[in-house]
Amino acid sequence: MRINVEHETRYTYETPVSYTIQSLRLTPQPFDGQVVRSWEIEAPGAGFLHAFTDSFGNLTHTLVIDRPHEEVVIRVRGKVDTIDTNGLVAGALEPFPPLFYLRETAQSKPDGAIRALAGAARTAAEGDHLKGLHILMNSIRDAIEYQTGETHVHTTAVEALANGAGVCQDHAHVFIAGARSIGIPARYVSGYLLHTDTGEESEAAHAWAEALVPDLGWVGFDVANRVCAHDNYVRVGVGLDYWEASPVRGMRRGGGEEELAVSVRVAQSGGAAQQ
Repeated sequence: MRINVEHETRYTYETPVSYTIQSLRLTPQPFDGQVVRSWEIEAPGAGFLHAFTDSFGNLTHTLVIDRPHEEVVIRVRGKVDTIDTNGLVAGALEPFPPLFYLRETAQSKPDGAIRALAGAARTAAEGDHLKGLHILMNSIRDAIEYQTGETHVHTTAVEALANGAGVCQDHAHVFIAGARSIGIPARYVSGYLLHTDTGEESEAAHAWAEALVPDLGWVGFDVANRVCAHDNYVRVGVGLDYWEASPVRGMRRGGGEEELAVSVRVAQSGGAAQQ
């Protein structure tokens, strides 16, 4: 399948900002289920965007504006060919050994409730790791209703589960925390999801998790939609949690209050994807 992506992020400030620096993890990388046909990022007023590969293998661009400005606009356009691999992620750049992804972070640290969900899933699966992760995925989705406005980027896995409502970021964090608590390496993934063929506009990108299934490999689990990632998904960034895979992260000097507006349009291309 060929997927077209258009993504705009706009920060507007109350007063002029004297300096902005941001890291942009907005460029998908190839693996066996994904080929990037074209991709570009533009940020008017920022000049050249320095590119580098971060420690997780994410292609990252550095945006710097060192003169007074009242807004920052980042636009992404690209085409990606995808293949349904039944969630299996092979052929991706893997800088870290799998056991690195057992490491806890502030956002993905489990508590007793998360450990209980994961333990119950493992018991019910009777030794079948893949089955256990599917049970965990559905248990989390049952426990956390998809609802915007209930959480924010700083919400932890513990807080999201206790709240009982959240978005894809929260589902991913709880899944990661649960999987790690039973000894399964897991990581956070940011990217895009084709919801419909018409490419209706949304206000956010998407997030899911990947877990290392013994004797199989890394498998993507989208808890919010109760499925393994397939050819409607464009995989962009990975990390231990949201902060290490976040599409845009940075700092500024001045500006007062800010307003953030995000528009994302993901559509299937009219042309056939090349396999």
